[in-house]
Amino acid sequence: MSRAFVKGADEEPDDDLPERPLSPHPNYVTPAGHAQLQARVHDLQQARDRLSAEEDDPLAKQKLREVKRDLRYFQARLDSAIRVNGAAQPRDEVHFGAVVAVGCEDGQRREFSIVGEDEADVVSGKISWASPLGKSMIGSKVGDTVVWQRPAGETELEIVSIRYPESR
Repeated sequence: MSRAFVKGADEEPDDDLPERPLSPHPNYVTPAGHAQLQARVHDLQQARDRLSAEEDDPLAKQKLREVKRDLRYFQARLDSAIRVNGAAQPRDEVHFGAVVAVGCEDGQRREFSIVGEDEADVVSGKISWASPLGKSMIGSKVGDTVVWQRPAGETELEIVSIRYPESR
C-alpha cells in the first residue's frame, strides 16, 4: 500500500529524495572545472540558507530538500576532485585537459576539450574523459584515426591538432 494512504493529514510528506548517483570514475577536473564546482557549492549553500528561513512555506521546504541533496552531491564531488594541470601533460598525445581538433569523415573539422564529468557540455565541445569519445582519443597523436562509437553508428575521426590551455 502506498505511504500516501497511511500517513495522517498532519504528517510531513516523505522527504526521502533519491540521492544523485556518484560516478565510479576518478574525479579529474580542470582548473576551470574545479572553480565551477566551488561556485556551485557556494550557490547551493546560499540557497539552503535562504530557503531555511522560509520554514512555513511547504514549497520552500520541498525545494530545501532538493537543494540539500544537490549540496551533498556537489560537496562530495568537490571533496573528491583531483585537479589536473594541463601544463604537465605530454604535448604530443591526447590526455586529460587537451583541446583536440579532429577531421570528420564528412570533411568538417571539430574541436573537443577533454574535461571532467561535471564540466562536460557537448554543445560547447567539452567532453568527459570517461565518455566513449574521450576514451577513444586518450593516448592518440596527431595523424591517428580514432573510432567514435555513437548511437547512430561508428564515425572515424582523424586527430589534426592537440593543444593544452594554460592552467591557472
